[in-house]
Amino acid sequence: MSRFWNPLVADLHPYIPGEQPHFTDILKLNTNELPYGPSPAALSVMQEGCNDSLRLYPDPTARDLRQSIASVYDTVPERVFVGNGSDEVLAHAFRALIAPEAPMLFADVSYGFYPVYCGLFGQPYQEIPLNERFEIDIEDYAIPCGGIAIANPNANTGHALSLGAISRLATLQPDRTIIIDEAYVDFGAESAVSLTREHDNLLVVQTLSKSRALAGLRVGYAIGHPDLIEGLIRVKDSFNSYPLSRLAQAGASAAIADTAWLISTTGRVMASRDRFVQAMSGLGFDILPSCANFVLVHHPAHKAGDLLAGLRERHIIVRQLSAPRIRDWLRITIGTDDEMSRLIEALASMGLTAR
Repeated sequence: MSRFWNPLVADLHPYIPGEQPHFTDILKLNTNELPYGPSPAALSVMQEGCNDSLRLYPDPTARDLRQSIASVYDTVPERVFVGNGSDEVLAHAFRALIAPEAPMLFADVSYGFYPVYCGLFGQPYQEIPLNERFEIDIEDYAIPCGGIAIANPNANTGHALSLGAISRLATLQPDRTIIIDEAYVDFGAESAVSLTREHDNLLVVQTLSKSRALAGLRVGYAIGHPDLIEGLIRVKDSFNSYPLSRLAQAGASAAIADTAWLISTTGRVMASRDRFVQAMSGLGFDILPSCANFVLVHHPAHKAGDLLAGLRERHIIVRQLSAPRIRDWLRITIGTDDEMSRLIEALASMGLTAR
């Protein structure tokens, strides 16, 4: 520990991102990136934007991008906030909208950044166990709290809540902010954006990193009541007034508007996911039902660590997570059909055969 660190830094347990390998001939199925490129319209707009205008600061309000998002979701820009990836949006929400005098609630198996943010901001928290089916039971969250974060579909399990369940949750905690983190919603779940019109405590957060294949651009957004959005803006403008570059704003606007591309590519991923699940089941794996672009799998006869190492020897990277309940499970990103076939063949070469 450095003598220059303040006590807060010394006590932090930072989030550990998925590995980004720097060598070739690797099949990377560990960070839930889309296997297909971004919208051609988004790429074209960004290429056109590489000109003398980059000498100017970007619009600090991201007006055009917020309008594009509002148009897609049939809302108004005053109900939209944008930031440097959904991670930044979530961080601002934790800082701006959670009551510090009571614990924040989130699942014991969920996005690993949630406890990290709480540590950074000195926010007490309580992890609520998933049920025996690895699902969220809404009634478990009907306890005193400072706010709630729900990843839907749930990060690491892929399970999705219904809109009725989310509405019930907002009703159970009318005086606390409910953050619905929809990073994976486009792969088979239903967005809760429509519920923000009737629940002023509901903030829906999305990202362009997954379904829109722009993880390298770093753009996320939130939709909710104007009071929630104003809270996020106050924190943002006290931290960084220009979180999104001119290119990021232009590319994100075009990607958001290209719904045909979104529907086409997510449909391909979902079809590949269904075929992959069937193949993995044939190899004896237990697989959780998923509405995300990944699946969580477990083999009763093989330790996750051994499978992880064996796949890595064959130049395939998947992810083993640290949460105690899923430590012997592997999270596998859905790639192309050819990529998933390569993974199945690798497992077969390790001695796993159809049952």
